[in-house]
Amino acid sequence: MSKHYFDPRLKIFALNSNKPLAEKIAATIGVELGKSSVTQFSDGEIQVNIEESIRGSHVYIVQSTSSPVNDNLMELLIMIDALKRASAKTINVVMPYYGYARQDRKARSREPITAKLVANMIEKAGANRMLTLDLHASQIQGFFDIPVDHLMGAPLIANYFMEKGIGGDEVVVVSPDHGGVTRARKLAEYLKSPIAIIDKRRPKANVAEVMNIIGNVDGKICVIIDDMIDTAGTITLAANALKEAGAKMVYASCTHPVLSGPAIERIQDSAIERLVVTDSINLPADRKIEKIDEISVGELMADAIKRIHENKPVSPLFETKK
Repeated sequence: MSKHYFDPRLKIFALNSNKPLAEKIAATIGVELGKSSVTQFSDGEIQVNIEESIRGSHVYIVQSTSSPVNDNLMELLIMIDALKRASAKTINVVMPYYGYARQDRKARSREPITAKLVANMIEKAGANRMLTLDLHASQIQGFFDIPVDHLMGAPLIANYFMEKGIGGDEVVVVSPDHGGVTRARKLAEYLKSPIAIIDKRRPKANVAEVMNIIGNVDGKICVIIDDMIDTAGTITLAANALKEAGAKMVYASCTHPVLSGPAIERIQDSAIERLVVTDSINLPADRKIEKIDEISVGELMADAIKRIHENKPVSPLFETKK
């Protein structure tokens, strides 16, 4: 890691959603975070002020659209507009967590496709590129007409388990639903383990009902992997069902710890031994319970930014370190 990055035209700015991650990214690359401020008028209107010249610079804005989702999204759009009007050469959005990603299709009549609306807004505001991590649905990349670099959290999660000696035939990687099978298969490839699937029926939003386990988990260490955990209903029901089916131990992992509402309480009371998350969303101290192990995506994001800036391939970042 170099102390100072060689190209002064590379600038990284942080908005309010995840300053600690932005600081890690900047430190890894070897640049200072750009000087800017975000304030609010008394009626809640957001004002962004860029406090240094960015004319001709390649700017990367770090902003997850996590809670408060709409404030963070609006901050980002206003920042993009400010950079465009201040003659930035390129505006690159670094969005570790893409909010509204669950609304990626019409599941019922008269529903919006909000993930596409958000993509349109980011593009229309003036962004030239999107760098993101574990989208809820990979096809969201196609909602953009600008380049999208879609990184994966699975290699980092795999490294965590490999370091603990968890892998091989005594481990089963579990997808909590049919939609996450590809993600589970990827982690299973890294750990050289078989997979199992939980057949889940969901009567309404944020309410999950476990039905069936497809695969053998009896006497095995189970590792559940998901892209995000919101209210933790699905993941805790899955963990308890696996225990009932004879699993020796249950670990859970996800890239995005949304952890809203009763999530922390549910995880604390569940059969989950350890929950492995990344810092794509900034977890406040009161939500960092003993069961949660956090791994950082700062180095991964920093490597991706350097590679993009130097016109090098991003594909090597999809491998584990082991």
